[in-house]
Formats: sequence, C-alpha cells, structure tokens
Amino acid sequence: MIHRFLLPVLALCLAVPAAIAQSSSAITLTVDTTHSPDKILHVRESIPVHSGPFTLYYPKWIPGEHGPDGPIIALTGLHFTADGKEIPWQRDLLDVFTFHVDVPAGVTHLDAAYDYIEAAGFSATDKLLVLEWNEVALYPAGTPSAQLTYNASLILPDGWKYGTSLPIDTESGNRVTFKPISFDLLVDSPVIEGQYYRVVDITPPGEPIHHELDLVADSDAALALTPAVQKGMTSLVAESGALFGARHYRDYHFLLTLSDHVAHFGLEHHESNDSRLPERVLISPGAAYNVGGLLSHEFMHSWNGKFRRPADLTTPDFEKPMETDLLWGYEGLTDYLGPMLAARSGLWTPEQYHEYLASISASLGPGRPGRTWRPLLDTASGEPMGGGGGGGARGWLNWRRGTDYYDEGDLVWLEVATIIHNTTNGQKSIDDFCHVFHGGPNNGPEIKTYTFDQLVSSLNSVAPYDWASFLHQRLNSISPDAPTGGIENGGWKVTYSAEPLRLPGRRGNAGDTYSIGLQIGEDGAVMDSIVGGPAYNAGISSGVKVIGVNGRVYTHDLLEDAIAAAKDSSAPITLLYVTDDYIRNATIDYRGGARYPHLTRDDSKPDYLDELIKARAAGR
Repeated sequence: MIHRFLLPVLALCLAVPAAIAQSSSAITLTVDTTHSPDKILHVRESIPVHSGPFTLYYPKWIPGEHGPDGPIIALTGLHFTADGKEIPWQRDLLDVFTFHVDVPAGVTHLDAAYDYIEAAGFSATDKLLVLEWNEVALYPAGTPSAQLTYNASLILPDGWKYGTSLPIDTESGNRVTFKPISFDLLVDSPVIEGQYYRVVDITPPGEPIHHELDLVADSDAALALTPAVQKGMTSLVAESGALFGARHYRDYHFLLTLSDHVAHFGLEHHESNDSRLPERVLISPGAAYNVGGLLSHEFMHSWNGKFRRPADLTTPDFEKPMETDLLWGYEGLTDYLGPMLAARSGLWTPEQYHEYLASISASLGPGRPGRTWRPLLDTASGEPMGGGGGGGARGWLNWRRGTDYYDEGDLVWLEVATIIHNTTNGQKSIDDFCHVFHGGPNNGPEIKTYTFDQLVSSLNSVAPYDWASFLHQRLNSISPDAPTGGIENGGWKVTYSAEPLRLPGRRGNAGDTYSIGLQIGEDGAVMDSIVGGPAYNAGISSGVKVIGVNGRVYTHDLLEDAIAAAKDSSAPITLLYVTDDYIRNATIDYRGGARYPHLTRDDSKPDYLDELIKARAAGR
C-alpha cells in the first residue's frame, strides 16, 4: 500500500526520561582499533545521566540497509560502571537491542565498556578496517538521534592512515578526535583506515566543493589508479553537478576498500560512501566499469535517498521501524541514475550500458515465475524480511523474488525518462525532474522527506501526465514480462543471440538462466534454477551440485560445449548431480543453443537511449 501522508518525523519531540541529563553535555565515544587485525575493537563510552531508570539502545534499523539488521550479536563484554562501581544491566525481554540500567543516586555519568567482534571478517583484515559507527555505539532512549551530540575519538594501529568525511578536531600520535557531531550524522560518516592508504583529489576545475577518492587496500600495489579512471571519476563529479544543479554536502569522500577478505557491497552516506571491491580491481582491465558502476550508484544516493528520502524511511532514531514501500523510488531511481552517469562520465562505454540494460531486462523476464505472483511493490514492502536472502533461503530467487526494486526500478525510471521526453516533445528530460526534485540550496547534509503524492506532483510539474496511474500499474503488475517500455521508447529492443555478453567480469556462461535455466558456478554449484525451465523440469533445483556433463567430470567449458552441441544433435544434455548425499542423473531436453541477451537498434524510432547517456557537463 502506498502511503499518502507525510510522517513529521523531523519535528518529533519525544519526552525525555528523567534518567537522561537535561544539559548540552555530549556523549563521549572512543573506539580503539589497534586490535582490528585480530578482528576485535575495544569501545569506551561515557553518557551524561541522572539517577533513576535508564534505557540504552544499540542501533537496530540501519539507514541504507532498510532493515532491523544491526549486528547486535557482535557486541560482547558489556560492563556499565559509575564512579568506579559496577552497575548491573538487563536486556529487554522483547527487544534484544535494548538495555536497561538503574542509575544510582548522585551519579552524573554512566561509563560503558564493551568490545565489538568483526564477525567473519566482513570489515577487517590484517591490513585495514572499515568502521561503521552504528556497529560500535550505544545511545540513550527518548531523544531523537539528531539531538544527541557525540564527541568521538579513534585510536589507530601504529602507522595506519584513515579517511572520512567527519570534521577533524585534533590529532595526536595514533589518536584522532573528531569535532562534536549529532549521532545521526556520526552514524552517517564511516571511517576507512589501513596500512596501505591513498587520497586522490577528483574535484573538477571550477568546482567549489572538494571531492576526493580515499583508497585503502591489502597491498600497496592495489592502490594504483590509472589516469583514465581518475579522469572518469572527476567527470562523474562534474556530471552529477550538471544532473542535479545542486549539492547537499560540505565535501564528499568516495571511501573505497580494496580487499578479497571483506564483504563486497556499497553503502550510501550523505557526504561519503562505503564501497568495497576485490583487491586488484583498480589494476584490472575492467577497472572503470567495476568502479564506475558501484561508486556512481552510491554517489547518486547523496541526493536520492539521503537528501530526498521517503517519509516512511525517515525515523527519529535507529530503534523505530521503517516502512519500505517507497524503495522503488529510493533505490530504483538511484539504480537508474548511477549507470546513466557512469556512461555520461566515460567510466562506462555506450556498449557496456546497452549490455547492462539487456542483462537486467533478461534477468527479470520473460518467463520469470516470481513475477506472476509477487508485484514489484511487494519486493520493496517485504525488504525487512531479508531481501534477497530472507529466512535463510538459498537460491529460488526466480520464484520468490529478491531485491528486484533495484533492477526493475531501473527499468521503470528509464521508462519515466522516455515519457518525459515524449510528452514534452523533447523540451524536458529526466534532468529537469532531478533539478526540481533534488535541487535547492546547499545547507550541508539535511533531509527533505517526500510521499508518493509529492513525487507524483514533482513529475507533473515537469511533464503533465497521469503519473499516479502509470506508477500504480508498474508497481502492482504480475505480468511475467519485464517492463521494457523505456528501452523500446528509446529506440532499442532486447534480443537474444549466441554471442556472450560483453561486460567486464561477466563470463556469461551459456549454462545459466538464458538457455537451460541454471545459474551455475565454476564448481558446479547451482545457485538458482528457473522454476519451469528445462533444467528444473529435468529435476535440477537450487542448491544441488553438478559433478558431470555427458559422462565427463563437470567443467563450465564442457557444459557450454554440451549446450552448443545439442542444438544440432538429437542427443539430450545429461548432467550428473549431487543432492544431499545422493547422486542423481538429469536428462535435459533443450535444443536452443547458447543464448545471451543484447540490445538491438529499432530503426523505426529515434535513438533516445544514447541521447540520455551523452555528457552534459560544461567542457566535456
């Protein structure tokens, strides 16, 4: 259900419990990262209090993650003291993120000491650390996080350097102290640190606001940045200014971690982004494509998601639940703008942009069974249950669907861009909408919330159209086919051929979803099997492991050979696979040969798709 009311969260003034000091005294937070190579951080926190019942929260609902997934399990060794005496605590019986303490009479400060374990090495290696402040901080209940002030300090291992958008107060030895900052902005300002660290200025000529690329890696060699990628990143900054016509930050830091031993993803922040890629990506042939795709997406979030944010995703603190039904705007529009600017900046070639659109269109349909029961809107509304990996389920994404509000949202917003162009006879574009919706004065990091109706109103101010009906139809459709109207309006169409996808880092195996209906790894592990597809109908489902192809030990090349040979032969494809402890045979009756998606020009229409990805910034 689309919510049509504006939640006045930014004006909330909650009653303050008696236990919280009614003064401007800041909370002091010190994080000792000198043992981060051992995957453990030591934390000390001092909180102004008055006597009486006192409640502390560990951040639960994390902005950008859209769910109650704060890593509370990694908090350990918790002790509270006051005036050197131990104070007992109790975890809330209904919420494991909540702690209760009875503060003795006369106590003015409650001291907390605890450790944070970098579980599974998601953010720490022997040579580097990514610190997200929500993982290491407790905060008092009853006061909006924007009204809590923190004095944060960081102790680094000897010889390590760091990068962050946080304003620095003092540095002494391996200790850095940041200027006082509200808790919501502290959580919004991660730090990367490490032995191998480099800063690259990517501020375009004439740009008054500083932009930099902060790199940390597991080796010095991995920090090499080609002039072409540096130029592309500088152009990305310039193109963002042309697209939005405004900035809403003091300066901006692209925080890029390069390691094979951390989780690879990107997380948006208002004045920075926490992006993580394999160690040698900058010195690989696909550097511009891989860096451009991730960093452009997270950069767009500074405007779309951080500055303009759905009202139901904007909460007064990190304990209150978020409503995620507008993620198709938060993430979907960002997923459209990111690749578009990667292409405008030259980090992506036009051909790579075409191949990207073809691949996501094919991954969504035709023939994806999950689309026949679960509409796009529900992939957004259901995000708190775990998105692509909810409930511990493995595979089966084609049937249960995952975070499709990204890719399908991309296609919907491309269609929006073409409708704006067509209904205004080329007088307006998606850029005009971005100016209207994301513009305004630069007051530093701030939030301007919106509802569905306000989004529709902004679209109508640029190009009058029945946007509400259009969006409702796209959001609630259960058609098995992907919404390719934007591609088609732009003068292109999705076709299939035996030619592999031409994207860096994508092997484009013939044995995946476009032919026999399998997403299968180099080791034979089946990551997904299309329900109703040839392999599924032969008995192969998600989670099994293929060990043989046509009587030989499985390799990817042999599977590709078998798929190609079956096109001109009466012989089926036979696979030997393991399910649990049992070995099974599957006979796949498929004669379609290798099959990959591509975009092909429709000469009956103008090429507006390529017009959308032309550079806009002055001097380019």
